Amino acid sequence: MKFPKQKLIKAFLILALVFGVLFLGFYFFRNSLLKQAIAKVTLKMNTEYNSKFSVKSASFDGLSGIKLTDVILVPNNADTLCHIQNIETSISLSNLLIGDVQVGTLKVDNGYIQLVKKGKIRNFDAFLKRDKSDSDTNEKRKYATFAYRIISKLLNLVPTDMKLENLNFKIDDNGKKTSIAVNKLVLNNKQLETNLHVQSKNFDQRWNIKGFADPRNKKADIRFFNLDTGAIKVLYLDERYNLKASFDSIRLNVANIEKDGSELHIDGYTSISNLKINHPKIASKDVVIKNARFDYRFLLGDDFISIDSTSSMQLNKIKVRPYVSYNTESDTVYTLKVDIPKMKAQDFIVSLPDGLFTHFQGMEATGNFDYKLDFKFNKNKPNTLVFDSKLNKENLKITKYGEADLNKLNGEFVYRAIIQNVMQRPILVGNSNPNYTPIDQISPYLRKCVLTTEDPSFFSHRGFINEAFKQSILKNIRTKKFSRGASTISMQLIKNVFLTREKTLSRKLEEILLVYILENNHIASKERMLEVYFNIIEWGPNVYGIGEASHFYFQKSPSALNVDECLYLATIIPKPRKFMYQFNDEGNLKDYAVKNQKFLRNLMFRRGLLVPEDTIGLLPVYISGNARSLLRIKAPDSTAVKNDSLSISEEFDL
Repeated sequence: MKFPKQKLIKAFLILALVFGVLFLGFYFFRNSLLKQAIAKVTLKMNTEYNSKFSVKSASFDGLSGIKLTDVILVPNNADTLCHIQNIETSISLSNLLIGDVQVGTLKVDNGYIQLVKKGKIRNFDAFLKRDKSDSDTNEKRKYATFAYRIISKLLNLVPTDMKLENLNFKIDDNGKKTSIAVNKLVLNNKQLETNLHVQSKNFDQRWNIKGFADPRNKKADIRFFNLDTGAIKVLYLDERYNLKASFDSIRLNVANIEKDGSELHIDGYTSISNLKINHPKIASKDVVIKNARFDYRFLLGDDFISIDSTSSMQLNKIKVRPYVSYNTESDTVYTLKVDIPKMKAQDFIVSLPDGLFTHFQGMEATGNFDYKLDFKFNKNKPNTLVFDSKLNKENLKITKYGEADLNKLNGEFVYRAIIQNVMQRPILVGNSNPNYTPIDQISPYLRKCVLTTEDPSFFSHRGFINEAFKQSILKNIRTKKFSRGASTISMQLIKNVFLTREKTLSRKLEEILLVYILENNHIASKERMLEVYFNIIEWGPNVYGIGEASHFYFQKSPSALNVDECLYLATIIPKPRKFMYQFNDEGNLKDYAVKNQKFLRNLMFRRGLLVPEDTIGLLPVYISGNARSLLRIKAPDSTAVKNDSLSISEEFDL
């Protein structure tokens, strides 16, 4: 169908007239509309956020420019959140007509934004509430759609041209204060540059930030440098969490943010040089990572959030391909996969962060290896937990040891326990020590009892027990803390002989790697490892080795211990310094201790490690050695058997 040319012209004229009238109406009444918009924001701040919002003056400048003075936001009964003296901005009218606020230019000078916490009251709490539009609990949130909407809104509020002067950002966390002063920040023609003056209780620095920023196309490439000498120190964390961190430079790159159907893709990378971290839970020294880079690809769908397996992490020469996923499609499932492609063992050793693996410094190795970890946890089906760790070797051999020389296990050496950072007396591990007891002179009952309680599969595993790790992970998840480990005798031996008892990430990581090297390079036989273990562990206050322990408790040699005495000794290993609390004021074992030993004895019966004939004619455990002086005995000694039917006051955990 063809329309006459005159009618088309007439239609366009009418349309132009309508837009002209709308434009003129907007132009002449725009200040009134601006005041109405401010009044609407003021009402919303008051009713929904319990805050007072005020603007001293507001007016249009040109067609799309807006000038505001003395913009103040104060939550009721809290400190001022924001006070800006002058704001000049422009807004895209075309976007505004479709209900999308997109800031074109922005100029801000003289003002501050502060986050204040006094006691439990924070001046920003009201603004952390979930948006009403997202409060429908009957509909599951679609992660990709939600994230893309939030990112788009935030980037639209970032102007294409910006100039900030004399603007301060402050944090006051119950007296722990930090401030970032923006003397001048300029974003012009997609180029960003600013100098910041950062102050806290412990340091005063000037930072430089510059790079590329294109908020409309969702791209950025920004670098941080220190204008002063030394590294950039991370503010606030030191006072708040006792975490000291610094770095020479950092680079943040966002290459792509794109929504493809129901999936959101975010691609880019971040790199950092000379990252230094210090925290008592991480290591006793500064941990230094010279170079690290993370090339990321985040994927978000309707019911999942993930770091895609095409992402990669590089720590010095170590390359890792991670996959992390949180999926709520049917159940809540957490997945972690780690893949270290084939690499040289020596490259791995020299790439370990300084301060985190101090006992590996100076170690040398030949050969190659690759590693894979597969972990999956279903919140609704915890017993289906997957934990699979595999390391494949290729001519891997340790040619030189570092500070921890594992070969010393095969000869005489001096052992000194460290308890609460105090070095204990030296113990000679070897035949020159009269209390040293070779493995064949230790009662076979004691060997069986200790292996049952501490590590039943010691002679068959290679340092670790996957099932124990699974149970440990499950318990830690349930209790939401590290309440249970998965320590084997090999791990206890490494910890005692080569490491300390400090509860740090560094010590645990070193323990795992040293155990793997010990067990998989056949440095010491299992029999030798068990022999050293029996001769160094603590069996009581200042009692080290089974030779001292058997005389301390029973005035016997280790070979003469009977079944019940061995059962007793095996049950005190977890808390040897508190052995005396297992006895009552008559010098006899309390009911819970008797029941613990009975449980262990029956377990060994079921496993065929004991037979009933082994316990014929035995009397209850009687402490006759020097240990008896530590018991709180009020009545004459008695060897009467106590009633086993009373409740247990302590749990015996195998």
